[in-house]
Amino acid sequence: MIDQKCLLQNLQHLADAVVAMFGKNCEACVHDLTELPTSLVYIRGQITHRKPGAPATDLLLRMINRNAGKEEETHNYKTISSDGKALKSTTTLFRDASGRPVAAFCINFDTTEFFNASQALIPFINLPENGAPFSAETFAHSTGETVEALLHQAATEIGKHPSTMNIEERGRFVALLEESRIFQFKGSVEQVARMMGVTRFTVYNYLKKIRSAKAPVKGGNEQDKLTEMNQLPS
Repeated sequence: MIDQKCLLQNLQHLADAVVAMFGKNCEACVHDLTELPTSLVYIRGQITHRKPGAPATDLLLRMINRNAGKEEETHNYKTISSDGKALKSTTTLFRDASGRPVAAFCINFDTTEFFNASQALIPFINLPENGAPFSAETFAHSTGETVEALLHQAATEIGKHPSTMNIEERGRFVALLEESRIFQFKGSVEQVARMMGVTRFTVYNYLKKIRSAKAPVKGGNEQDKLTEMNQLPS
């Protein structure tokens, strides 16, 4: 029979080792699954800003409810933190001899800075041959893949991850998305808001400004429209 206290202590040591290895962009968590729903007993790192006593995530709860032996580990899945950080994560379950899930070890790695760095390098590594323009196309299998591709293309155009953009860049980002017709897809506003680290009402405010600036204005002129565009919310 597994010693629960010993297992949790060993996983805490592992969390310390992982974060020491990968630095400030890494967070490691230990969940005691015998203490649901407040299962988080140890966290090293400050990526999600949680504290011991926080509840299990929705994904962790789904994993617990699966049959023993099925997908005990979920590696390198993408998610977004509450403040818009782009993360890649890993979750591993530990079960006792009877198959009951008793602990979970999770790693969250913030890739936002690496995205921004990769955008800065693109002009030096992606040179079109013979002056021909480069056009990216995603052959999506779902609307979610199409939305994600359009988000990535707009972020690449700006050259920053949306959560790190300033007010002007956010306005350009939403304008590019509007031009791509992304907002015709159900749930896209919520997805854009999560990526930017803002509320969906903020995204709607950007859209309202962008659409009103494009609409014909009686008695107005092009300068009025430009002024309105520069008053986008933060």
